[in-house]
Amino acid sequence: MLLLATVKQAVYCFPSNTRDFVVPQNLIRRANRQPTQHIRVETGLPGDCKIKWSAPPNSAYFSVKCTANVQYSIAPPTQATSHLYPTSLDVKTMLLISMSSASEHENDSKLSVRYYGKDKEVLSTAILHLTALEISLDVDADRDGVVERNNPNKSSWKWGPNGHGAILLVNCDSERRFSKTLDTEVDYISKLSDLRDMSEMILRTRGPTKLPPGYKLTMHISQGDAESVRVYRSSPHSYGNFLSGVSGDFTRVLTSQMLSREVPYLGGVAEMSFYVEGLRFPDKDFDGLISINLSLLEPICKGLPETPIFTDTVVFRVAPWIMTPNTLRPVEVFVCSTSDNYGFLKGMKNLVANSGYKLNICHEYMNRGDRWMQDELEFGYIEAPHHRFPVVLDSPRDGKLLDFPYNELLGPDFGYVTRMALRKDVSSLDSFGNLEVSPPVTVDGKEYPLGRIIIGVAFPTATKGRNMTKVVQDFLWAQKVQQPIALFSDWLVVGHVDEFMTFVPAPDRKGFRLLLASPDAGYKLFRGLKNNGHGKAKLFEGRSDQKPITVDEILEDEAFQAENNYVQSCIDWNRDVLKRELGLDDADIIDLPILFKLEQDVDHEFRAVAFYPDMVNMIVLGQNLGIPKPFGPKVNGRCALEAEMCSLMGGLGLNCTFIDDFASYHQLLGEVHCGSNVRREAFNFKWWELDM
Repeated sequence: MLLLATVKQAVYCFPSNTRDFVVPQNLIRRANRQPTQHIRVETGLPGDCKIKWSAPPNSAYFSVKCTANVQYSIAPPTQATSHLYPTSLDVKTMLLISMSSASEHENDSKLSVRYYGKDKEVLSTAILHLTALEISLDVDADRDGVVERNNPNKSSWKWGPNGHGAILLVNCDSERRFSKTLDTEVDYISKLSDLRDMSEMILRTRGPTKLPPGYKLTMHISQGDAESVRVYRSSPHSYGNFLSGVSGDFTRVLTSQMLSREVPYLGGVAEMSFYVEGLRFPDKDFDGLISINLSLLEPICKGLPETPIFTDTVVFRVAPWIMTPNTLRPVEVFVCSTSDNYGFLKGMKNLVANSGYKLNICHEYMNRGDRWMQDELEFGYIEAPHHRFPVVLDSPRDGKLLDFPYNELLGPDFGYVTRMALRKDVSSLDSFGNLEVSPPVTVDGKEYPLGRIIIGVAFPTATKGRNMTKVVQDFLWAQKVQQPIALFSDWLVVGHVDEFMTFVPAPDRKGFRLLLASPDAGYKLFRGLKNNGHGKAKLFEGRSDQKPITVDEILEDEAFQAENNYVQSCIDWNRDVLKRELGLDDADIIDLPILFKLEQDVDHEFRAVAFYPDMVNMIVLGQNLGIPKPFGPKVNGRCALEAEMCSLMGGLGLNCTFIDDFASYHQLLGEVHCGSNVRREAFNFKWWELDM
């Protein structure tokens, strides 16, 4: 609440959130001078203003009298006073005033201070005509989806279940179905549905029908926040009515070009809604916090700018982009159709249909032969208490699928974000098979209820090597809520973490298992086959596009074993990192029997690829797993690798479906996971309740 006090023609304004106000020392002094026009802000800090300093010479006593709506107190405390019972005055005496409710009319209340000499003779009287005005800029600071009145914590932001502070979504979807443009790229509102993507902010006022002459309300933001937010309000002709949903019904209040704008004071008891639009996600140069201010300005004199005498501030945090792990329920599956992947596509259709989910097929006119659906994009979401929608993160790889995320996914309540990088800085590690996220974990007592992002990079001590581009890493780190982990993946030709690890749901322990590719487990399996008399069993038997090889031949190839020993050492390094960073025990990890071979890549470096279809590179659809068909050695008519996988996964209650991706994906250095993508439901946990 603001308290406007007038002495004759002098007007004073006090912030009244605390309901206690110190009478300015020059307020009463002016009662005996020529009337002036002046306004100042009182801080309300006791000790700033002492009645003795404002008293006429030789004043020894004073008394106070006020109308019913005005309250006052004297500090230090003393006996009650009135014009019939003056009280002693000394240099420490302060008078604090407040009003119990807003004024209906200007100057509708008053308070008088009378000064007396030593013999209690009246020396002078100061009469304050008071006007109380409530002004509050309000947001959903308690995060319950409702904009409450004047929350005391609205001007700050705190994480945690007992935290506070408003939340803002980046308006990164598109309400324009036929002229697709990100809503952040246009500075107008074309549909009412766009308001759901914004956060409501309400200006609440209570007081006289108008402000004193020359005063005005102004909303403003800093230059630093200007690129991150826009503010709209309903236009005057539509205010108070149901909005018809056309752009003319809304006025731009704050933009990157308009840092300050006057807003109307409606008078009486009134509310005015504003709509706050986030324009960019947290990043290296933006911590996600935005402040919006409302100030009451006073005129000084003609030719001079107004000055603020009261400011109310609200703080928003922009909602982070959040990834979803394999343990969350699928919503829909995405794959590409190409001229040579009919068998793969048939297997995926059956798996998805049997699992009860929706399959979206990107046809060749759109994918232009680019089959790597996982590498082009990653699904996530953003959430505020009032709204939530999925957001696709488009990778900087920009293969022939580059138009798919924007042209086919972006739409109403389906957002889009990307990070652009120079082509010279983009490598295979920027494809999003190299971007995964763990299920929720607890590490040394610290909880990560949204899991942790996992990326692959060059080995920490490497003097050269490929890395995920810095702009993407900066973006992922800036989201804060899924603190990333960097693994060593540059030892692989393709270089993606999904080539040697994934997560599957589990009914016990932490609710999931980490699956790791393991040459050691592969050699153990093949030695067991040899010991049981199956050394002549062949891998790739029956395939015309791959020369069969026996178990004995694999075990006798010392150079091949040396290559796999190297691969195992790389995976073991990552295993230790994952155990430490995810708080895992060995019992939380399952080793899958997968062998690799080294090949010379385009950089003339020897790096690893899967020797047979890489079973860890799977798609997880609830309890059903779509696993690359490994074409392993057959024992009693059954593939020994498939049997081992079914045994390992069956113990977790998971069902294995083996999909033939050999010619259409494996021989092109990818597998089932590389060729598919899954949009999943959001976490039940609210990101703002994280203890940071």
